[in-house]
Amino acid sequence: MTSKNRRDFLRLAVNTVGAAATMGALPQSIRNALAIPAYNATGTIEDIQHIVILMQENRAFDHYFGTLRGVRGYGDPRPVSLPNGQSVFNQPNGTGTLLPFHPGAANLGLQFIQDLPHDWQTTHLAWDQGKWDAWVANKGTTTMAYLTRDDIPFHYSLADAFTICDGYHCSLLGPTDPNRYYMWTGWVGNDGAGGGPVISNAELGYGWTTFPEVLQNAGVSWKIYQDIGTGLNAAGSWGWTENAYIGNYGDNSLLYFNQYRNALPGTPLYDRARTGTNISAGGTLFDVLKQDVAAGTLPQVSWIVAPEAYTEHPNWPANYGAWYVEQVLSVLTSNPDLWSKTALLITYDENDGFFDHVVPPYAPLPGGKGASTVATTNEYYAGDPSDEAGPYGLGARVPMIVVSPWSRGGWVNSQTFDHTSIIRFIEARFGRQYSIPESNITPWRRAVCGDLTTAFNFRNPNDAFPTLPSTAGYAPPDQLRHNDYIPVPPATQSLPKQEQGLRPSRALPYELFVHGRVDGTSFVLDFDNTGNQGAAFHVTSNNRSDGPWVYTVEANRKLSDTIAPLSATAPQYQFSVHGPAGYLREFAGNPTLATGRAHANIEVVSGYDVANGNIALRITNRGTASTRVTVVNRYGTGYPRVFLLLPEQRIEDYWDLRGSYGWYDISITDSADASFVRRLAGRVETGRDSMSDPAIATV
Repeated sequence: MTSKNRRDFLRLAVNTVGAAATMGALPQSIRNALAIPAYNATGTIEDIQHIVILMQENRAFDHYFGTLRGVRGYGDPRPVSLPNGQSVFNQPNGTGTLLPFHPGAANLGLQFIQDLPHDWQTTHLAWDQGKWDAWVANKGTTTMAYLTRDDIPFHYSLADAFTICDGYHCSLLGPTDPNRYYMWTGWVGNDGAGGGPVISNAELGYGWTTFPEVLQNAGVSWKIYQDIGTGLNAAGSWGWTENAYIGNYGDNSLLYFNQYRNALPGTPLYDRARTGTNISAGGTLFDVLKQDVAAGTLPQVSWIVAPEAYTEHPNWPANYGAWYVEQVLSVLTSNPDLWSKTALLITYDENDGFFDHVVPPYAPLPGGKGASTVATTNEYYAGDPSDEAGPYGLGARVPMIVVSPWSRGGWVNSQTFDHTSIIRFIEARFGRQYSIPESNITPWRRAVCGDLTTAFNFRNPNDAFPTLPSTAGYAPPDQLRHNDYIPVPPATQSLPKQEQGLRPSRALPYELFVHGRVDGTSFVLDFDNTGNQGAAFHVTSNNRSDGPWVYTVEANRKLSDTIAPLSATAPQYQFSVHGPAGYLREFAGNPTLATGRAHANIEVVSGYDVANGNIALRITNRGTASTRVTVVNRYGTGYPRVFLLLPEQRIEDYWDLRGSYGWYDISITDSADASFVRRLAGRVETGRDSMSDPAIATV
């Protein structure tokens, strides 16, 4: 980190703490515990001794955090376009469109907002073969409702204090249980063994291997923290009860596997997955967790499962969940030595029916429309009489907040993750000492999704002091279920305003190049991934109806595809290529292919000056006529650069990106072709931490 970036980070950290403090703070004992330095014996991931996973329910990233400062939310300067050419935020709504809207009820964080359809069928219909344009028709108008900092201040302050991941997706385009199977097993029995594949909440009893069994066999300690409700067996509905304030809401999905159902008391699978507190008998929600934290016997890996009322599953209020999360954090930090060695991962199993604007990566479908350098086996569901065929996922973005002594300071991490990333993180931590590879995770998932390690600063973790607002007012005032609150879209619409300002941003493992070129009578896309992580690309076109196309390119691999034939009668082309973390390439033009006519043929190739965080362009005229090209960078205040290019002439154009923290958005136009555009946008990754996209929320 340069001295300038470090000053910016420290200033942001101070501002973040001050903003959180004005909304009230945690009790002094908790703030003191949060201030304890991270255990830093090795300066590596080995310093983590405990990993705790708290998976809540059914909230989309934009629905919660689309207005949060410095994340890729409603102020995204480069959203995907729908087939009609409008921004993805303009979801078709009958004869018009519906923009995201903020419901009008008071005290929205405690409102019982209605639950929406979130099954496989309606979610794939909303996905619409990758067009991402059928949310309102299949989910209802409430799909576009969102919350703000004023509604859920604890959630926002938690993100401001620690690290939020704005590239984290649920694993499957569908409901709760299958997404939790991905977290606990790496897939949904995609190969058909053990009762799979499972794309619904059938809960019939399955037989493929789970990750806790892998941990058990390797000697890694683990445990599920839950309430038993009326019983963790078939008679007790495996923890789900009509009383929403006890039990586990059926969210301990390990209990839908036969090896756990048949486990006997005294065996590891029973003792660690089928025991818990008993609120009905006079206990409290956190008795077992408190005992283990106080005694210093918290396992190496733990999962926490809430009763229904606290899961944040609609129609239960978001702030009931905030109260529950704060209780968990209070317990974990009550033992300062233990907390100094603990990472808490807070995420959500799926998005319910709530809209998120980022089209998730998915493997190329059978029969074309893309390609992959990595095998896509077991990433496509062939369909059945009641459910259409389609990719398993990834699903929509959901929140992930990494809460730990190594992730303080209000950071954003934009690497692509999904629920299998949690397994991969456990592998990364304990894999050197124990043999714990999860074979269920497909090669495609491992190529595209990271392992969460980039969300942490293990080398110098002790820089920030987080404070959080009190959740005392969010404790349920009664033990009742309440009727749905159904938001009404406003008569006058406008795109939500995202908080302006920067956020410190973690370095990412991407180094991606996509070049487009006219090759005779075809348009060709060339993909070159020279980074350390695979990437998925989503390609759309506003002048064709046969897209979108998707491509997956592993680390250190290349891929080329002739995506469009061109002809003298139909020479126009237009393609947009979206990649991870705000990466974009646009290609448009109208080359004259009639024989005997001179024409320019501009080709643009980019390269990164990784050492300095800058970008270089090589612009070549491959045609037979001279032309002028204009180059503009939307970041900064520099004048446009104009070059005269003779036939077969080449120029080099270098851009210093220090003023925009390595971010660029460069357009090249051609005086000979008014439709010609080459647009390159993203961030040059240097291996050093930086800042969030300065263009977010500025338009």
